[in-house]
Amino acid sequence: MLDIPTRVKEVQGIDPQNIPAELLSTNEPLVLKGVARDWPLTQAGLRSHEEADAYLRAFYDGKTVGTFLGAPENNGHYFYNQEMTALNYASERVRLDQVLDKLLEHKDDEQPPTFYVGSTTVDVCLPGFRAQNDVTIPMDKDPLVSIWIGNKSRISCHFDAPDNLACSVVGKRRFTIFPPEQVDNLYPGPLDFNPAGQQISLVDFANPDFEKFPRFRDAIAAAQVAELEPGDALYLPSMWWHHIEGLSSFNILVNYWWRTSPGFVGPAVNVLRHAILGIRDLPEREKAAWKALFDFYIFGDSDRPRENIPPAAQGLLAPLDDMKSRQLRAWLINRLNR
Repeated sequence: MLDIPTRVKEVQGIDPQNIPAELLSTNEPLVLKGVARDWPLTQAGLRSHEEADAYLRAFYDGKTVGTFLGAPENNGHYFYNQEMTALNYASERVRLDQVLDKLLEHKDDEQPPTFYVGSTTVDVCLPGFRAQNDVTIPMDKDPLVSIWIGNKSRISCHFDAPDNLACSVVGKRRFTIFPPEQVDNLYPGPLDFNPAGQQISLVDFANPDFEKFPRFRDAIAAAQVAELEPGDALYLPSMWWHHIEGLSSFNILVNYWWRTSPGFVGPAVNVLRHAILGIRDLPEREKAAWKALFDFYIFGDSDRPRENIPPAAQGLLAPLDDMKSRQLRAWLINRLNR
């Protein structure tokens, strides 16, 4: 365990159906203590693994779920093999009740094989579950709600583009969190070959190699830790890096995902990949010129580029709307296909 003295700020006494919007709109992580404590699933898990298991099965409708299967010697770490030629676990679609059977079978093992149901849409897999196990996200009446189920695990440090409220419902979890600007000190791996579509830190947080990853010490200095008890929730702002440990033999997490940008705004990761294609390998003087253009048009004051242009002539410089975004997508697709 890393020695990180800074703890994520905590707030108490939050009504799960009336979470103040300002708590979920900051650019700092925040623990909402006990916000899901009264959920029936949380209460079942506090009584026993078996009761939580039975409660979940009551909603299961037979659909298969994406599941990671790891060998005991991996100690729950979902990562690459030593050569980085493959991942160190198998990925299958299986019935949820079969995974639950395996979790029960191995719950008392000292070093069990690991099972991890990742990011499964609750309303698809467990219809009716949210009727009594839910929170209200004030800025999004219809967030994407996912469930994660498994035994002890270590999920490598990564980031997510949407804002996120992670409710630790059964078992205990530890999040180690870093602000976005720590990316260089976290040594991210490949963009196009990774466990779940998102680049991950190559540092093993359980045994960091500071000779190989010396800048990781600077990341540790900027880190915060959140220790979640059953019923606690963690607000994670967009793009913050986080390493997740499932600390119990049976862990369930429910996530709420939302974006504060309009629906017509495209995924920013596409811009990154297009920039790799069109900018990264240019001569340094050309890259510097493009950086100045991006600062002016993208990262600076959005009013500045259009300040002396009549509205009728602003074109792409005017604020985007759904129609303009569709036209821009069509133009991009046409150009990329040439």
